[in-house]
Amino acid sequence: MDIKNTILLLFLQLLLFSCFSLAANTNSTNQNFSLGDRLDAEKSITIGVTMVSSGGIFEMGFFTLGNRSNYYIGIWYKQITPQTTVWVANRETPVSFTEMDTAQLKIIQGNLVLLNGSGLSVWSTNIINYSSTSTKSEVAILRDDGNLVLNNGSNSLWQSFDHPSDTFLFGSKLGYNKRTKTKQGLTSWKNSEDPSPGLFSFEMETIGELILRWNKTVQYWSTGPWNGHTWANAPLKSNPTYNFSYINNTDEVYFTYFIFNPSVLTRFIIDVTGEIKTLTWLNSTKQWNMFLTLPEKPCDVYGYCGAYGACSDSSSSTPLCGCLPGFTPKSIKDWNLNKFSGGCVRKTSLKSCGNSSASTYTLEEDKFWMHPHMRLPVDNHTQSFESALECESICLKNCSCTAYAYDDNKCLTWEGDLFNLQQLSQDDISGMTIYVKLAASEFSVPKVVEDQTHKSRRLKVALPTTIATSLLLCSFIYLFCRTRRARTKENLRPSWLNTEEGENNIINEEDEKGIEVPFFSLESILAATNNFSDENKLGRGGFGPVYKGKLEGGREIAVKRLSTESSQGINEFKNEVVLIARLQHRNLVKLMGYCIQGNEKILLYEYMPNKSLDTFIFDERHHVLLDWKKRLDIIFGIARGLLYLHHDSRLRIIHRDLKTSNILLDKELNPKISDFGLARIVQGNVTEANTNKVVGTYGYMSPEYALNGLFSIKSDVFSFGVVMLEIICGKRNTGFYHREEALNLLGYAWRLWNEENAMSLVDASLLESCNEEDALKCINIALLCVQEDAGIRPSMPDVTIMLSSKNTSLPKPNKPAFTARTRACSTSTSPSSKLYINSNNELTVTLEDGR
Repeated sequence: MDIKNTILLLFLQLLLFSCFSLAANTNSTNQNFSLGDRLDAEKSITIGVTMVSSGGIFEMGFFTLGNRSNYYIGIWYKQITPQTTVWVANRETPVSFTEMDTAQLKIIQGNLVLLNGSGLSVWSTNIINYSSTSTKSEVAILRDDGNLVLNNGSNSLWQSFDHPSDTFLFGSKLGYNKRTKTKQGLTSWKNSEDPSPGLFSFEMETIGELILRWNKTVQYWSTGPWNGHTWANAPLKSNPTYNFSYINNTDEVYFTYFIFNPSVLTRFIIDVTGEIKTLTWLNSTKQWNMFLTLPEKPCDVYGYCGAYGACSDSSSSTPLCGCLPGFTPKSIKDWNLNKFSGGCVRKTSLKSCGNSSASTYTLEEDKFWMHPHMRLPVDNHTQSFESALECESICLKNCSCTAYAYDDNKCLTWEGDLFNLQQLSQDDISGMTIYVKLAASEFSVPKVVEDQTHKSRRLKVALPTTIATSLLLCSFIYLFCRTRRARTKENLRPSWLNTEEGENNIINEEDEKGIEVPFFSLESILAATNNFSDENKLGRGGFGPVYKGKLEGGREIAVKRLSTESSQGINEFKNEVVLIARLQHRNLVKLMGYCIQGNEKILLYEYMPNKSLDTFIFDERHHVLLDWKKRLDIIFGIARGLLYLHHDSRLRIIHRDLKTSNILLDKELNPKISDFGLARIVQGNVTEANTNKVVGTYGYMSPEYALNGLFSIKSDVFSFGVVMLEIICGKRNTGFYHREEALNLLGYAWRLWNEENAMSLVDASLLESCNEEDALKCINIALLCVQEDAGIRPSMPDVTIMLSSKNTSLPKPNKPAFTARTRACSTSTSPSSKLYINSNNELTVTLEDGR
């Protein structure tokens, strides 16, 4: 064969490979032929051929991940992008790319069988003793609940719900089959690009209790026993979205759950991180919303940080995982993506073994690094010794020993890699000290181990002159760096922080100490947000877009970028940098840092996966996810946050823009007040102030502020009352309810209250879960908060007492501050409309995008 023919052949092979890869795209929109929802003995699924459930919810066929070298048969949501797979048949036996031209799934002798390119079976339903009685009338049906069922007439022979992979769909089972003596449990994927069984499993161990395990051996979390309604350790109780059932009969024992509204797509998964996650699809954001994570603390997951990684969830300002000194992440890329299970590896291999005396170290010998207040790994070897010196000597002489701990004459040693380390706080009495073996080169000076009875470890001073010289040099370097750092910080300090005058100036003597959050470079923010890509965009606020970002180390953040076209944003930006950083409360969003470089002004916040409250309570589908108890918890949380701002913080803060879109929800749906751009400080015991420029949100502003520019802590109380009513009824304040009178929510609530029909205000989805007495109490409190006269509105301490008290007799509310409007006005109902009032006689309305 000549060179031209060889090149032509290679080109044709490359072209064929490219076309094949394109045809095998896993997105369901690229599948080119559907068999419908049924597969009989005359048909087969091949590459490009799928089954689709009758309602178009699920699709089944071949798919591939990552480098497209392996192909699997699976089930995924048809209309969701990117593809979300809920079941995989051949997890452990993928079909290679080279075999895909003839691979097929078909019914053979009563079984569903997956054949590779050589015609060999790589997966089968394996119905025992059925092939000999097959009638060739078997049919496989993909149902709208995601269950693949193999039937023979009216008899169900096999179903995928009995063999889940990593996803628990409604109607499927977690339990034990008494006849076949097999378990139905979940097993995590190995990683996001490999669906083969991973390290974590979730299954029933004892009757009524579900267990999370690592490597099928180490139990690290349990739901606790089932009490007939829920589990002791898991808040997975039935709610308006789903209902759990426990079945125990002669054939099987299992848990299942059912969805009250099947149009709400909900799934439970065991993630590659070892966590159980509850996810609900939000059509409004086109994203999976994480409703619940178990265990609630990631550090409770066994080996969350991998080998030689230490977990720490005591501080939200640092990554959850860190490598021990002397170790580095095995994959920097994975750690930057918040994937820590790969763990850490040694920077320097161990040098010596077996012939050392623990009391006379040399620079060439391996040594031990002390780690106090740690949760120790399991699988240790225990011996009895009189001193820590003997314990260390045993580990040093053992080539396989990697660490030791000594406590109360017990010597604990570990061999092989160390897993499940956690850095505990100093107040945690369960913490112990562990000594990890390292190469001598990881130490700057020799160490000496002394008897533990002295309760201390000291360095042996072998070279006093050298050490003294080193200390002197270190002192010089420290002073030099400190001076340079101070100068650098002063250079980075924006000039507006030194402003002495101006209406919006909030700089006082305490501000001169410097901003209390770190400065981030623009380059680091660009890297975290993928250059502010549209894929990372969460939405747009009144003063610019908000992006999701991921810092080096894996921490997720929300990035608020001030729009260059905005003329109102600079003072708000300034306000948040110097103000919110000083506020520390569980119900206030946390500012992580800021950046000001050129025309860019950027704020970094903690990331709230459930976004804002309005995306739940005003959504036709997802308002049912918030039952009465959760809504009451949210009301309490907002009240506690305002109480802190008005009375308990070191600065008395008036927020001035409290609304449902400024209440963010964390992964447990705990509320956090956000957006302090319009907030103002009032000094000492002052509770009110005046301004000639009114800036706020239509529908939430108190009348004295909107008309006279007078704002006070009672202005925030008014806004809180509006938010309370919106939470209770699930409708916006700026929607109108009565065509003849065109009343807003306040007027509508007042009319129902006077007609003694206030329960009609409650969201219909709450009527079964709420207590009428509690609901009426909350409506009463909300109406007290929105009274027209600010002087008779309750303060936030009064509100919290009324909310928490069971027997308090509440005063009757007076007429709220509402205005009857014409129908012409009712067309302007944007919840984010802003009012800018420059005088008492002139009113202008500026419409801006919601934040």
